[in-house]
Amino acid sequence: MSVTVRVPTTLRTLTAGQSEVVVEGGTVGEVLAALESAHPGFADRILDDHGGLRRFVNVFVADDDVRFLDALATPVPDGETVSIIPAVAGG
Repeated sequence: MSVTVRVPTTLRTLTAGQSEVVVEGGTVGEVLAALESAHPGFADRILDDHGGLRRFVNVFVADDDVRFLDALATPVPDGETVSIIPAVAGG
């Protein structure tokens, strides 16, 4: 299943500046594993020591936050877009 991943500016150094990359995967976890395989360094920046999503990283399938779905087990339909969005904090 071909999936487009939108890469935030802060992680584009891992994709040679590309804002979107295409990888294969049927779940968010598979998509992130394929992303790590094609562009090493993503796992360290996105996943915590237990293999879950870091608190400050939001991942969306289409417009749905995977934290409110099945997290890394969330299905990703063929042709869908997965967006990685770092959390923004300020004060």
